[in-house]
This record gives sequence, structure tokens and C-alpha cells, in this order.
Amino acid sequence: MFRPISNLTNHPFARVLRLAIRRRWSIAGIVATSLLVAMLWGTNISALYPMVEIVFRGDTVKSYSDAELAKADKRIAELDQQAQFFINPPADSPPIDETTRKLKLDEIETARTLVAKGVKWLRWAKPTIDRLSPTTPYSTLAWIVGILVAGTAIKLVALGANLMLVQYVSDHTLLELRALYFRKALRLDLDSFGENGSADLTSRLTNDTGAASAGIGVLLGRLIREPLKMAVCLGGAMSICPRLLLLVAVLAPIMGLVSSHLSRAIRRSNRKAMEEMSQMYGMLTDAFSGIRVVKAFNTQARERAKFSRGTHIFFDRSMKIALYSTLARSSTELLGMIMVCLAILGGGYLVVNQETHLLGLRMTYEPINVGRMLLFFGFLIGASDPARKLQDVWANLQRGIAAAERVYAVIDMPVRVTEPIEPKTVARPHREIIFDDVTYQYPSGPRVLNGINLSVRHGETIAVVGPNGSGKSTLVSLLCRFDDPHGGSVTMDGLPLNEMATRDLRRRIALVTQRTVLFDDTIENNIRYGSPGADSHDVVRAAKMAYADEFILHKTPDGYKTLLGTGGMRLSGGQMQRLALARAFLRNPDILILDEATSAIDYESEQLIHQALAKFLINRTGIMITHRPTSLAMADRVVVIEGGQVADQGTHQQLILRNRFYQSLCGNNDHGKKAA
Repeated sequence: MFRPISNLTNHPFARVLRLAIRRRWSIAGIVATSLLVAMLWGTNISALYPMVEIVFRGDTVKSYSDAELAKADKRIAELDQQAQFFINPPADSPPIDETTRKLKLDEIETARTLVAKGVKWLRWAKPTIDRLSPTTPYSTLAWIVGILVAGTAIKLVALGANLMLVQYVSDHTLLELRALYFRKALRLDLDSFGENGSADLTSRLTNDTGAASAGIGVLLGRLIREPLKMAVCLGGAMSICPRLLLLVAVLAPIMGLVSSHLSRAIRRSNRKAMEEMSQMYGMLTDAFSGIRVVKAFNTQARERAKFSRGTHIFFDRSMKIALYSTLARSSTELLGMIMVCLAILGGGYLVVNQETHLLGLRMTYEPINVGRMLLFFGFLIGASDPARKLQDVWANLQRGIAAAERVYAVIDMPVRVTEPIEPKTVARPHREIIFDDVTYQYPSGPRVLNGINLSVRHGETIAVVGPNGSGKSTLVSLLCRFDDPHGGSVTMDGLPLNEMATRDLRRRIALVTQRTVLFDDTIENNIRYGSPGADSHDVVRAAKMAYADEFILHKTPDGYKTLLGTGGMRLSGGQMQRLALARAFLRNPDILILDEATSAIDYESEQLIHQALAKFLINRTGIMITHRPTSLAMADRVVVIEGGQVADQGTHQQLILRNRFYQSLCGNNDHGKKAA
């Protein structure tokens, strides 16, 4: 039932990202600190050039700048002289073709522009260099090292701020995503819980939302920071020798294809691993909730074997993810190293031979010195480190994308029971509930109601009986509007229930089921559940009405403040049912529904519950689904449902005389009369 969204313009991970970018100032801080880290990363690598070209040659920054400016001026003068030769060639020189002359002049102008641009920043900084720079080579080295340390310290502060901001945004995104998911999960149709199980929903709420949030952390953290570091390094390499960089970048498309193929495989494997995790959640839920049965039937070994199989399947999925991630990282690192080695071979050729061409292609207009080429290599190596880290990031991002698809598959699930645009209401208490030719079929099952016609007046108590699967509980579901009928209508005083707000409808109803649901909280809060405005006196009054006050005070350690275990395991079945009844009484409903509420409790508890109901149901509508003759005798009218239709209805005495199913239910006439 849960399918990933296929619309790429509204991809689930993009929707998770939209939750994250609501914190604009934090996002701006992330981008700013990422830029600062990237710039300082490139600046630290740039320190290689002054060490090689200045300090280790025994120069200072001042003497080096003087020499570079003098060299540039000399070279510009030479180029101007060459240009003058082609503009006004000497009379004794051979004639020059016009096309050749224009090409030479363009080449000279380009070289002159590059030389002037190369020292432009140096001319601008020359006064400051003369005033502040150290006067000896060693003090220059200490100055460079000091800048390195200060830059590293600033970079670490920026990195720390970046990591904290990323964590803040991703954790807040996780909170919002879980709240959004849980809100939708509570609105899902009941069959969604039956078909998929709460374990799968829980797995998506805990494991998958966490993975999606981690993907956001990766996207806003390393996936911004590392590409910026790489861009700074590639920009630095481009400023030194752009054509050589483009020449060695021929392997980049291959790297992109390999990464794309492996990323799809990683995403598929992560999706399957998450499905296996959901299966393990289901195994744990079954084993722990049914621990009494497991122990009673000595099936611990079977449960261990099932869990072991599940964990081994999950292990295999995890190893496949690790394999793909390793292949992606290794292939990227290998291709990156090949690119660096090609750059070393090409750059080494240009430097050693003082060439400007490589493989017949012009790389530079001026020969490159050792320092600039070493800096070029340093930038390439500096770019390879973020590229290597990005492969680990990519694997985590694919996991986050797969998780987001699973989470939003639930959030986007259509719900059959929707709220009316303009809800209507009826007076309290109502006068009559009518099932008019109601048909219903479960989405993945048979039709259970085939034209039910039934009316229930306010103040009347009816009992509904019938074979298993005849549609008794479905009637209750439709009345509570857990679902809507496929045909016909259920109305309250003539108003269809689907035109009422569900909160308005359910506020009038209290439901007590065969399986009592108690929460891991105090007895008082369990009774108050559904009536949060009730005070302690109201709780005690409701408990007394349900004959629960005595055992609460005398058979529990802390009375109404006693903490119940999950599912109320510290209480007997009869005690739990009386607490559920007290909860229903406290709600003060117009309609009380008992769905096999007394089918699994002892005789004493049943008698107490009957006494409580006899008082409480006065001037209230009561609907009981039951097979116990003692409960049937309480009803004003008994409705027999067979084959999804009302087969018969009447009083207990009438049906015991004429309805064969009812006779079999009550045992025989004499028993039925005694029960009456």
C-alpha cells in the first residue's frame, strides 16, 4: 500500500528539505561558515607558494615583490617592442602577411594582458608589503606559519559553528517530520494498521525519519562545505593554468557516470534494508506482546530463529550497501589520483622543459615556474580530499532519499474518512440513529454488509448478535465513523454522519471493546483519558459508578496514583474492563457502545459491570455486541444479523421462541428464560 512518490517536482526529499530551509537565518549561517571554511582551506594550501618561491630561496616578501615587478615590467617592455615590430616593421625586414600580422599582435596583446594582470594585485599591495613585511627569510617563514596557525584556528571555529548549525537544523527538521508523520498516522484508516501493522509504522517513524533527517544534515553540512572547498581549490588551479586543468579533467565524466550508477544501487539497497528493519520491528512486537504465549508454549527457540533469520537478511543488505559505498569511494579516489598523476606528468613536462605547449596544444603564454606548478599540484590534491569525502556523503544522502520516500508514502496516503468542508450538527441528545440500506466491503476483503436497515431510538438499549463475520463490529465502525458505507447512509436525526465533524460525532460516543486498552500511566490518568478537563473528584465518581473504586484503593499499591505497566499487565481482565468502563462513564456520552466488552472476564466482574450499566444506561442509547445471555437479557431489543443483513429482531423472550440462531446462542429455551 505504501508507495514512493514518483513526481520529481515534488520529491519527498525535497519536501523534507523545505521543512529545513524554514530556518532561514540558520541556513544563511551554514552557507556563510561553509564559505569561510572553504576560503581558509584554499588559503592554507596557498601558503605553499611563498614557502617555495620566497623563503626557501633566501628572499623576503619585499625583495620577491620587487623582483617580480621588475621582471613583469621587463617582459611588458619586450612585448611592446615585439608589437611595435609588427605594427611598423623595419624597411629591410621581409614582408609579413596581414593575417599573420594580426594573429601575432593578438597573441602579444594577450600575453601582455596576462603579465599585467598577474602583477596587478602585487602593485596594489606593494606599499603595504614594504611597510609591514618581515625583513629576513626566517622571520618571513615565521610570519607565514603564524598566518597558517591563525587561519586554521579561524577555520576550526567556523567549522564548529557550521556543525552546530547543521545539527540544529537537522534535529528541528526531525521534530517537525515526526510530528507531521505521527499526525497523519493517527488519521489513517483502521485497515492501514491491520494490513501493515503498527511495527511498520513505528519503523518509519523512528528509523526512517531519523535517516531522512541525517540526509538533510549531510546535504546542509558536507554537501555544501566539501564542494565549496573543492571549488576554491579548482578555482586556484584554474588561475594558474586553466588549460592544463581542463586537459586532466577528461576523467570527470567517467567519475560522474560511476557515481550515478552506484548511487542508484545504494538507494535501492537502503530501501530494501529499511523494509527488513520494519520486518524486525514486527518480529519484536509480536514476541514481546505475546510473551506469555511464547513462554507457555516453549517457543523461545522458534522466535530466536525467526529473529536470527531477519537479522541475517538485514546484515546481507547492510553488507551490500557497504560494498557499493566502498566501490564508489575507491573508484572516485582512484580516478582522482589518476587525474593528479596526469597533471604531474603534464605540468612536470612544462616546467622541466620550460614549454608552453603540451601535445601540440598551447597550455600557457609564459613558461611556468616550479613554485606555481607545485601550488597547482597542491590545489589538485586539496580538491581530491573533498571529492573523496563526498562519496561517503553520497551514500548517506541516498539513504536519506530512500527514507524520505518511505516516510512521505505514509504522509501522502489517501484517507477515506475526511472532514466535511462545512460541518453540520444536531442537538444533544439525539432522537434517532438510522442505518438505511447500508452496504460495506473492506478494501481487501469480502462484502460484510448487504443492505442493513436498522433504527435505534435515543434511550434504547439494543444487543446485536450474529455469527462471526456477519458485520456486527462493522456497524460499530460505521457509527463511530471509522469508515464510511459504500452504499446507503448512516444518519443521526436525519443528518448523514459524513456531514458532521468527527470530533462532534465522537464526543457523543464512548466505546468499550473486548480488548481493553490501557496506557503506561497512572490509574487516574487512564480513567481521565478522553476527558482531560475532568478533576480528581469526577474520576473517583466514575470509578465508583463502574465498581472500580474498591479494588483501586485496596488492591493497588498507590491507589489512583498507581502506575500501570504497558497494556495494564498489573491488573486482571475484569479490573481492566472496569477501568475502561469508568473511562466511558466519565465521558458522559449520549451513546455507549460495548463491543464484546464482557466476553472474556470472570462472572463476578460481569455481574458488577451489569449493575453499573443498568444505572448508567438510563436515558442513554446503548449498543451491545455480545453473545452472553446474561448481557442479552439487559437489552430492550435484540437484533440478529446474518449474511450482512438484519435477519430478525425483537425482545429476548420473542427471539428465544422463534429464532433458531438465537436459540443456539442461548442454549435452550429454559436457559434463556432463566437468563431473562
